[in-house]
Amino acid sequence: MSKTSQQSTTTDASGVSVIHTQAHSSGLQQVPQLVPVSPGGGGKAVPPSKQGKKNSFVDRNSDEYRQRRERNNMAVKKSRLKSKQKAQDTLQRVNQLKEENERLEAKIKLLTKELSVLKDLFLEHAHNFADNVQPVSTETTTTNPENSGQ
Repeated sequence: MSKTSQQSTTTDASGVSVIHTQAHSSGLQQVPQLVPVSPGGGGKAVPPSKQGKKNSFVDRNSDEYRQRRERNNMAVKKSRLKSKQKAQDTLQRVNQLKEENERLEAKIKLLTKELSVLKDLFLEHAHNFADNVQPVSTETTTTNPENSGQ
């Protein structure tokens, strides 16, 4: 099954190339593709916020310029304060975690000592118990009423 198709390309005002494709049994279809329109054919793309600002002259004495600078200065102050606050919060969290780590390490030392003491007691008790136990013989043993309370 063979399909025949024809393509034509047009560029709109925003620099987007649109490829028109005509398939065998259907009409035209538009498929937008981002293709640089510059004659150099390469380089970095310019963000939309800076496209129209290259050739525009800014009057530094105008009210609009002063308002923009004021807004920008406020935004910079806010950003710096936010950054400083975040650094302080991080430092405070680090200090909290260090204190918690020290407490946990002290608890580990205490529990390790306690484990050692309990282990020594257990081994001593096990050793004493083994010394007191007499080997079981095949003979019938009589129980002594004086020793039955142990």
